[in-house]
Amino acid sequence: MRRIPMRRIIVVGTPGSGKTTLAQHLGERLHMPFVELDALFWKPNWVSVPRDVFRERVAQAIAPERWSAGGNYGQARDLIWSRADTLIWLDYPFAITFARLLRRSLRRVITRETLWSGNRETWRNVFASRDSVLLFAMQTHRSRRRNFETLLHQPEHAHLQVLRFRLTQHTAAWLHGLSAKN
Repeated sequence: MRRIPMRRIIVVGTPGSGKTTLAQHLGERLHMPFVELDALFWKPNWVSVPRDVFRERVAQAIAPERWSAGGNYGQARDLIWSRADTLIWLDYPFAITFARLLRRSLRRVITRETLWSGNRETWRNVFASRDSVLLFAMQTHRSRRRNFETLLHQPEHAHLQVLRFRLTQHTAAWLHGLSAKN
């Protein structure tokens, strides 16, 4: 496969796969802006912005010639994927992503880490809510994988250079070998 320069990168995967972390690292390594989709989506008290507002924010954020973003927001997939030249799919086993998600959520609850728009994860919203990210991860891991398989075979996404990593070690080795020339 012929490698094209990575100028506009979207990182996708299940919750806990490390989408945001990898997108941040890529932005730093390749000297490009990092677009935090969660920050564009969430208002205080875990209220999402209206769809049209989110799409406008995303369109503005990905307008530059170079960027790295991480996330699976279907509401703006058409905008992001059509503009991206590279899609990195973190397709790790459920046990890996769930363990990461659990550790991350526990750390955030214990440290009371402030996220986008002043939001915080709490014991209640992580462990005792129908909107729990842990429950969401359990319910969507398989279907998300099937959905990505289908989406990536659609003609409108044929322009994307797709890098699919199934093991965290492969992702780490690839990132380690990446230079700013890419």
